Order: sequence, then structure tokens, then C-alpha cells
Amino acid sequence: MEQDIISDYQQRADTALEQANKYGQLVNKYSLQRLLVFGFLIFSVCMAVVQDDIMIFAFCLLVSIFWFAWLVRQQSKFEQLKQYYTDLKKVNENEIANILHRTNIYDDGTLFNNDKHFYTSDLDIYGNRSLFHLINRSSATPGNHKLAKWLDAPADKQTILQRQDAVKEIAGKNDWKLNLQTLLLFGLKQPADHIKNLVTYLKATVEIKDEKFLTIYSQAAPFIMLALIVASVFYAPARYFTVLVAIANNRLVSSRSKLVERADLIAGKIGAALALYALAFEAIQNETWDTPYNQALAARIKRTDGDSVSTQIRQLSKLIGKLNSRLNLFVSFILNVFFIWDIRHIIAIENWKRRNHQSLEVAFDVIAEFEAIMGLAGLAINNPAYTYPEIVDEEAYTIVAKDIAHPLIDEFKRIENDYELTDTFKVDIITGSNMAGKSTFLRTIGINTVLALCGAPVCAKSMRVSVITIISYMRIKDSLNESTSTFKAELDRLQMLLAAVQTEPKVFFLIDEMLRGTNSVDKYRGSKAVIEQLISKKGVGMVATHDLQIARLEDKYSDYVRNFYFDIQVKNGEMLFDYKIKHGECKTFNASLLLKQIGIDVEDSIE
Repeated sequence: MEQDIISDYQQRADTALEQANKYGQLVNKYSLQRLLVFGFLIFSVCMAVVQDDIMIFAFCLLVSIFWFAWLVRQQSKFEQLKQYYTDLKKVNENEIANILHRTNIYDDGTLFNNDKHFYTSDLDIYGNRSLFHLINRSSATPGNHKLAKWLDAPADKQTILQRQDAVKEIAGKNDWKLNLQTLLLFGLKQPADHIKNLVTYLKATVEIKDEKFLTIYSQAAPFIMLALIVASVFYAPARYFTVLVAIANNRLVSSRSKLVERADLIAGKIGAALALYALAFEAIQNETWDTPYNQALAARIKRTDGDSVSTQIRQLSKLIGKLNSRLNLFVSFILNVFFIWDIRHIIAIENWKRRNHQSLEVAFDVIAEFEAIMGLAGLAINNPAYTYPEIVDEEAYTIVAKDIAHPLIDEFKRIENDYELTDTFKVDIITGSNMAGKSTFLRTIGINTVLALCGAPVCAKSMRVSVITIISYMRIKDSLNESTSTFKAELDRLQMLLAAVQTEPKVFFLIDEMLRGTNSVDKYRGSKAVIEQLISKKGVGMVATHDLQIARLEDKYSDYVRNFYFDIQVKNGEMLFDYKIKHGECKTFNASLLLKQIGIDVEDSIE
């Protein structure tokens, strides 16, 4: 199954490469033709001199302008198509690498790392090779923040179920998903705050001095110039008026050069981005959605009282694109002489901004939400064996999983386990040897629960889970900056856990080797006291430990505490791990064997 998915992505990537090469050749063809325009213009100058007739040059100049403009449009269209297929190839190749090597060209979420969060640091939610890095398909900051918000805390049951339906629908539209990813891929190269700056620019209008006069004159200017040119054909002195008006027009534009340059400094950088965002909005609007969640999202950018968001943004993109024509000095001079081009389009851009007062933040938030959903959908597409968990609404706690495994471990290396906690209150004590799988199992339950409660599929054959709040106690770190020892850090974490059990809804804790920063006697006493306090508060969760005495709590709290273990088999001095969880207490430990492998004989050292 995995090979079929990879083959599909590879075929898509190969087809995209062929198309990129095809349009690359067309770009080069039209680039050469643009040189012919200049050759034609030089030829017209020579002919005008030989024939002593400036009208030959004037006519050829008009032909050259329209010819050059057509070539520029064609070349620009083919460049956009070449870039699209180049990006489509990257997107498909990234999916292959994501499946095979767990790599990703999108952000890894390091920005969201927080050692004081309930679980994200312990469960590898953010950072290199993290869960966020595995599933993220957001090309811009808003999408990254949206996905991080979903992973930071469980949603309510209704939202989870709606997201599941939305994810399923997009997982069934892989062509659409890859297309939208491709349209938005440019965002990876943009500054982190480019959307924020873009929205700020679009909402801020500029007052233009003599705007009413300039608006009227900019509309009349091309007709005045055309009339003077026609008059010059029949009445030679009219040529002088033509030249004077041309100079006056150019002077009028240059007198507003600071205004134009200031506007172009901002608008010029976002024109191409707006065109791509317009295509992205259009892709969302034009798709037929069946699930309420996706329908509601798409409805936020569809307008019944006017143009859609995609149409409006495309209009602005075209205006900015036309303003960018000023970057070519020759073309800029001609356009300003005939059309008062720069002023004409600065006014048009400002009028657009005044007319469109709708909240653009909402529109970009829709894209962010779709990117977050696409990340979860990508997980489903690339891992067809994953399943959508059943979200149960019961008074007590439920986590029931069959063949559950860790999604960040390679498919051929991870071990599947079963676990059952059905509508009850329990503390599970998990004992076992070093490296036998205790910590990995805790993380497996934790990370899949995080996936389940954000609306994603999970790495299991089946799973039932209630809406719970995960709190972990696993990777406790000291801090030189905060003058915090390991033991103090552990106490702080325990204090947070005990407080959360009383204040947070349905806390499910994952504790791995409590109180490592103290001696064995205090460690046992303290661990036992903490677990008993959690039991008294009706706390529910798992405690992994090497201390077999902790397992004795099952004798005292037989209706509340359950014992599980991971063990090893030793054959001919070799340790064999099956990484399977079992009921009961561990009887086999391997520290002495591990020490012996590095040259330390425990029995000899006692003497």
C-alpha cells in the first residue's frame, strides 16, 4: 500500500517536471522575441531618418508598445506556469520524503516549544522530527499557529468530530490538496510576518493631493494624445503641441514621484503574492464541499453581495502588476506620456482599498485553517492504515486502543500494543527493564491521544477515547538560567500536576520515573506519597518506574491500581526485547547486564 502511494507521488512529480520543462522552453522563446521588438524599433528610427518622416517612427513606436506588452504578458503567463509545475514537483517529492524519512520542507514548529507546557515537550510535539514537523503543511505563520493551537489543547467533542469529517473529505481530494499546497508554497520564501504586513497595507489608505483632478485628467490623457497624433498627420504644427503635452504629462508624473515610489515600495512586493493568494481563494471557493465544517470555511470567503474575495484580490493584483510596469524605464516613459500611468494606478489602488472594507484577516484565517486541515489529511493519505478514533462522552475516563504504535517511529521498527481503560478511574503502574519500552509506550498513548483530540487519524487499528487533558512528567530538565536543579524542576512539575488534577477537566497523567533527582529511599517514599495523593483526588493515568515497591500499591488499592510490565529474555547472555506490554509486575531487570557489556562487573565491584 505504501509503495502504491509513493509511486503515485513519483508519477505526479515526473509529470510536473515535464510540464515545467515545456513552459521553460516557451519562456525562453518569448524572451528572444522581445529582442526582436527592440530591433524593429531601431529599424523604424533608421527608416524615419532616411525618409525624413517622424510619423514612421511614431507608428512603429505604437506597434512596438502593443507588441512588447503582448510578449510580456505571454512570457509572464508561461513563467507562472513553469513556477507552478516546479513547485508541484517539490510538493510531491516532499510527500515521498515525508513517508520514507519523516522529513518535511515545512516549518518544524520549534517556535512553539515550551518546557512548561502540559505535554508538548515530553511528547515531541514540536521541533525537528516532531509530530508538528511530520504533519505540517502550512506555508505561512497563520497556518503554523493554527495547527499549533490544535495540538496544544484538546478540542471539544463536536469540534473533533467536525474536523474528522473535514479531514476525511480533503483526504479524498488529494488532487485538490496538492494543488492548494502548490499555490501556497511561495509562502515558505516570504518573511514570517508577510501576511500581517499585507493586511496592514490593504487596510491603510493614502490621501492624494488633487486626486479629483488627477482622476479626471488621467482618464482623458490618452484620448488627448491620440487626437494630437492624428492631427499631426494632417497638420504639421500639431506635432509641437504633441511634444509639449508629452513633456507636461511626464512632468506631472515626476512631480508625484515620491508618492508613487512610496506606494510602489510596498505594493510592488506583494503583487505576485496577491495573485497567488487569489488563486488559492479561488481553489477553495470553486470546490464542492459536502461536510459542514468545510462548507462553513468556504462560505467565509464567498460573497453574495458583491465580488468574491478571490475576484477582489485578483483585481488589486492586476492593478499592482500594471504599476510594476514602471520598473522598465522605456516602457514607463511611454506609458506615463500617454496614460499618466503611475498616477492613474496609484489612484486605482487607493480606490480599491477604500471600496473593500471587508475583514481580510478573516479571509487569510480561512487559508490558515485549510492548511491545518490539509496537514491532518496528509497524515491520513500517507498512512492509510491509520484510523479515525471514536470520541466517547462518558462520565469517567476511556482510552481503548488496539495495535496502537508511535507515529514518529518507522513503520517497520515500531511495535504495536493494546491498551484498555474503559469508563473508569485507574492508575496504571508500569514496571520493566531499561530500554524495554516503558517510556515509548507512555509517549505512544500520549501522542496518539493528542492526534485524536485535534481531529486527526491515529496510529492504531482502532481507538476509543474520551476528551481528556494530558499532563506529562517525563523529561525533567534543570535550568542554569533559572537557577533550577533537577529536583526542584521535578517538584515544580509535580506541583503543576497536582494542581491540574483539581482544576483541569479530566486530567490523564503520564509519569516516567518520578523523583530521579534524589536518593532511592526518598524517591520511593515520595513517589508512593504522590501516587496516593493522586488516587485520593481521583487522578487517572500511568506511572512508569523501575521501583518494584511501587507495584505493591496494587495490594492496598486493588480497585484503583493496575500493574503492567515490559520484560526481557536473556539467552546466552544476549538480551531480547519484545516491547509488548503485559499484565502484572516485571521480574527481570537488565542494568547489571548492560553494565557488564561496557566492562563493569557489578558483582566484582561490590567486593
